[in-house]
Amino acid sequence: MGTSIDTLQELLFDLAGVLPADTAPLFAMTTPVLLETNEAYIREEENSRRLAFIEQGVIRAYTIKENGDEATLLLRWEGQFIASHDTIINRQPSRFIYRALEPVKLLQIDYDVLEEILKTHPEYEPLRNFFLMKMLAESLKMLESFVTQSPEERYRELLAERFDLVNRVPDKYIASMLGITPVSLSRIRKRMHTKGKTST
Repeated sequence: MGTSIDTLQELLFDLAGVLPADTAPLFAMTTPVLLETNEAYIREEENSRRLAFIEQGVIRAYTIKENGDEATLLLRWEGQFIASHDTIINRQPSRFIYRALEPVKLLQIDYDVLEEILKTHPEYEPLRNFFLMKMLAESLKMLESFVTQSPEERYRELLAERFDLVNRVPDKYIASMLGITPVSLSRIRKRMHTKGKTST
């Protein structure tokens, strides 16, 4: 548990410098959570306002369309935060399912408890703003990528950010997140492989 807290504390200091000197009240409300492969973290229509730092593993957020097909919204992995935008920002039930694709280790904060802590420790307000702005920035980046980038560009960006995901996440989930079919993803990979050969 100490290692998890040190990791999260170091990350927050590095990214935002938002934590005051006394972190005891904040970390007293964190709880470690372990998820097994295929276990749901947040279910569709759930109102739970959980916010978690991923120490290990990959989580997929997806929805099931009327025709039964699954549409992947996002993937989150080590060193990132996972939460339902619906429950935390919009204060409405989650429209998506958040499920572990492999064993996952989380450090979780109940967002409602965080808001209660803020009543007696207003010095943590920048931390809440940090979480909210990070979630909004991720949503905007995802939206902009679909407008300004091709599927191949989005795939290249994913590889640059986390190359090992291609060996940890099934192709159909990656393709769905990119807004293409697994066949199209295969073509992109083949094209990239061919380009790589000709450039060497």
